Amino acid sequence: MKKIILTAINAKYIHSNPAVYSLKAYANQYGQLGDIEIEIANYTINQQPAEIIADLYQRRPEVVAISCYIWNIDVVYILLKELKKVLPSVDIWLGGPEVSFDACRLMQKWPAIKGIILGEGEQTFLELAKFYQGTGTLGEIAGIVYRSGQGEIVQNEQRALIDLTKIPFLYHNPGEFENRIIYYESSRGCPFRCSYCLSSIDKTVRLRDIDLVKKELAFFIAQKVSQVKFIDRTFNCNKAHAKEIWNYILEHDNGITNFHFEVAADLLSEEELAILNRFRPGAVQLEIGVQSTNPQTIQEIDRVMNVEKLSSIVARIHEGNNVHIHLDLIVGLPHEDYTSFGKSFDDVFRMHPQQLQLGFLKVLKGSKMHQKAKDYGLLYTDDAPYEVLCTNDISYAEILRLKQIEEMVELFYNSNQFRTTLTALTLEFERPFAMFEALADFYEERGYYIQTPARSYRYHVLLEFVKTHFAEKTAYYKELLTRDLYLRENAKTRPDFAPDLSAYKDVMRQFYRDQMANHDILSAYEQYDARQMARMTHIEVFAYDADLSQPAAEPDFVLFDYMRRNPLTYEAETIVLKRCGDTLVKRDDHE
Repeated sequence: MKKIILTAINAKYIHSNPAVYSLKAYANQYGQLGDIEIEIANYTINQQPAEIIADLYQRRPEVVAISCYIWNIDVVYILLKELKKVLPSVDIWLGGPEVSFDACRLMQKWPAIKGIILGEGEQTFLELAKFYQGTGTLGEIAGIVYRSGQGEIVQNEQRALIDLTKIPFLYHNPGEFENRIIYYESSRGCPFRCSYCLSSIDKTVRLRDIDLVKKELAFFIAQKVSQVKFIDRTFNCNKAHAKEIWNYILEHDNGITNFHFEVAADLLSEEELAILNRFRPGAVQLEIGVQSTNPQTIQEIDRVMNVEKLSSIVARIHEGNNVHIHLDLIVGLPHEDYTSFGKSFDDVFRMHPQQLQLGFLKVLKGSKMHQKAKDYGLLYTDDAPYEVLCTNDISYAEILRLKQIEEMVELFYNSNQFRTTLTALTLEFERPFAMFEALADFYEERGYYIQTPARSYRYHVLLEFVKTHFAEKTAYYKELLTRDLYLRENAKTRPDFAPDLSAYKDVMRQFYRDQMANHDILSAYEQYDARQMARMTHIEVFAYDADLSQPAAEPDFVLFDYMRRNPLTYEAETIVLKRCGDTLVKRDDHE
């Protein structure tokens, strides 16, 4: 019995590598490999290479096949240097996008490599496994580069693309993926030609049979997995396919599973938007790659996108108040200087996504961007992830500045901790980008990039920022920060910027006693007494109206209900109360 280990080195523990599972499932279903044992070994880039080598050694394989990407290739190179010292007879095979486009050069550089699988690998790996079983020769296997017995590097003919429906389902044993993200593929290829993306190389979009897709989705729904992340490059490029899947999920929603899709939003039809607006809040999240709103940049990177139409469609999705929207921008694209990027940022920020990701261009081998790097004055790191350093349009200093702004976006916007405060703060500046620039400057001045404040202390950081720029509005922003804090968590330690509530304790206690009698507001708490309800919820007093920077005539009492949360932001549901004698009652929406 010979053992082949398919090796996945993931970015995080929660990630899984569908490629290695697909290779194993395909080989086992079609291979009749009685003399071959195929194992999957999962590691992360955070593990010490020595730990990975020791584990592989203990497994005693004849073949180690490693899945290679920009995020793990540095670890792979260490394994290439060290693994054969302890397993001298092992054959090492590589595969994946990071090694498919300059395989011969890599073979010359790394004598430890026996061969490389190029591109799509299921059928190629099956034939490779049969070779180790004793059937056929390496020269007969399409889609590989290999080292012959004489040490010569040989590249075989290209492998034809596979019928996607023939690939077996990967998740029959969901326990194997417990606490990991489930990745699912209903199509391969992409019809678009974006110059920075490797998916543009495979323009043939292949669809998995829709009835088979529905059967597999039914399995996820029955198992109540928390999230299924579709890895289709542009999920809605085939409208009929996308609508069938969305309608199926809509009709069979289990109230738990979330489905993630990467879409071209400007292609969404009114019919598709109507379907999306019907989903349970939190059932679907959409990732939309905007990348830039500069028309010259969009044209240069071979995208076709109408920014105005995109903005209107995102607004249309927001109307349902039920779909999590993730929008992406890329720093370092041609013709996008610092000022232009700031405008792209403002355009996307005003679309109000739940997540706004600032990515920095990765110059991927095999992409058009890689081929035209000199034309753009594009300098990037020699080692993975091949990230942009500067271009003809943007300097290294400006990119470093944008990295600081990216951190501000991650800490204060994407964390969803400060939605109320940031909404108000943004209005204090001429444009959203200027607010994040000022916040980045503040972090730099205070040295917070070196010693990043803990999550709980970031409320105080924002308050310091307000005192520096808008001291006269300190009281107003203290209330907004208090609101943000209690929207996210039922904090038992009261922040020092929150107002003293001791004068209202009696009226609050009476409210909870009244709720024990009728539960007209806290209907979900019927089994709890007044003391328990007071611990499980929170009442805050606000002197300022939520949308005004002037004190209201009468303070608002706001009840935070942590049993009911917004699935998109995880914020507690709030109910505005008013004082009525010695107790609190729900305020009429028209008051």
